[in-house]
This record gives sequence, C-alpha cells and structure tokens, in this order.
Amino acid sequence: MNLDDLRVFAAVAAERSFSKAATRVGRTQPAVSQAVRRLEEAVGERLIDRAQRDGSLTQAGTLLLDYAARMIQLSEEARASLSELRDVGRGRVQIGANEAAVHVLLPIIQTYLERHPRVQIDIRRVPSRDLPQELRRRAIDAGVMTFPPADRDLSSITLASDSLVLLVPPRHPFAKRASVPLAEIGRQPIVAHNDPSPARERVLRLSERRQTPLNISLSLPSLDGIKRAVELGLGVAILPKRCALNELSLGQLVAVPVPELAAQRRVRLVYRRGGVLSTAASAFVELSREMAG
Repeated sequence: MNLDDLRVFAAVAAERSFSKAATRVGRTQPAVSQAVRRLEEAVGERLIDRAQRDGSLTQAGTLLLDYAARMIQLSEEARASLSELRDVGRGRVQIGANEAAVHVLLPIIQTYLERHPRVQIDIRRVPSRDLPQELRRRAIDAGVMTFPPADRDLSSITLASDSLVLLVPPRHPFAKRASVPLAEIGRQPIVAHNDPSPARERVLRLSERRQTPLNISLSLPSLDGIKRAVELGLGVAILPKRCALNELSLGQLVAVPVPELAAQRRVRLVYRRGGVLSTAASAFVELSREMAG
C-alpha cells in the first residue's frame, strides 16, 4: 500500500466525497478514484460503498482508515523528528518523569530555554517503572528515576541527591523534634499520594516489615495538594525534601528526619545508550551532564 494513496483515501473518508477530497489534496477527481481503486486491489476488498451516495465506508474501509490514520501520523512524526535532528534552534525534547522529579528538572530546563528559547520541552507524567519501556520504544527522549536502570541499553546521569522526610506544620508536636521514628509516624493521620511510586512502595514495605502500619487517612493526586493539606493540619506526609523547599524556606512546613528513611536517593536522568537523539535532545542531555558536574 502506498502512503500517498492512504492520504487520499483518508481525505475521501473525511470529506465523504471524491470531488471534495480531490480539492482537499490538490488532485483531479479521476486521480483520487484511481488511488482508492489501487488500495482496494491491494487489500482485495471494497473500501467505499458505491451503492450509497454519501461516501459511506464499508467495514473494510472503516478498518483500513484506522490503520491509515496511524501510518500517516507516524510518517509526520518521522519527518518532524528528522528535521529536528538537524536543528537545535527548534524542535522538541520529550522527558518522562513523575511529579516529584519535576523539581529537579526545572533548573536545567530554565538554563536550557535561555540557550534555546525556540525548543519545546514536553514533560510527560510517566511512572518510574514504565520509563525503561518508554525509552526503548522511543516514546520519550529521556526519563528521570531514583534507581539505576537495569537495562544495558540505557545510560544515566546523576542530577541530584535527595532524602525522604516527614513534613509537618510548624505547630505540630513533631516540628521541634530532631527526628521521628516510623513507629510514631504510624500513629498519626497521614496524607499520601495516590499514584504508585518507588518512594511510596519503599515506605509501605518498610512499615510492613517493622509491623508499624501507616494510617493513611487522605490520598491526593498532587504534591501541591498534599503539602497544602499538611499546612491545614489534616495530617503529616512523607515526601522527598526537595519537593517542599519553597514551603520550608517560608516556614509553612517543617521537615523532620526519619531515621529509617535517612538513606540519600540519587535522582538520575536516563537516556538510550548509543541511541540516535535529536540535536535538541542531545543538547539537553549534555546540559544535564554539565550542570550535574
């Protein structure tokens, strides 16, 4: 099947008319009819119900239209990606990250956009466990995770270190403590993120091993919502300290160390080893390496 013929067929399906489709694609009506006929011969099925006068698709035509749309989209993405490979002045960088990782990326993004203001940066919310797969299938250029990638075809750059802390409002009894063990935290109402993450799983597994179940009284979909809930006294939260630097500096929240969670987490930018990146994406990786160093 010819991609140009698929484009013509998609135009016929959209316009429900051979003559209108001809105008849309800049061809003559006979040329449009021939393109559809070639496709019909290739698939061995009628695609347009010629008994109807409204340009209705047959069942085979409806099925092919779905594939045609995807193939045309892939073709456009390939053309755009090849164009972006040649020009860092424009293009797009796609990065997968969870909500907490964005706080580490923002200083890098700020510097990058100062150097390349016409590049579009698209941060997609991708769970850490899905990042290697998304990188391998080239859905994203890079990803951010807090554990080293096991895949040999992936490389990583350590961007920053962070630790999990207990966030409480300034008036909370824990606010003046030097540290609070997990067993005591379990007796407090806890505000948690309802999106699975390595940090959340680590805390839950540790509480199970210590037989100190956590009292999660409120689950929210965003870090900002969690921090605001803690400020209002609705509970305490265990989050990466870097996520609350602004609130901590303003005195809206207090970070209290938890001995069992004291180990530093390394936040990594992960990308394909030896894979072909666009010029824009390669520049982002190199800037990340520069700022990490």
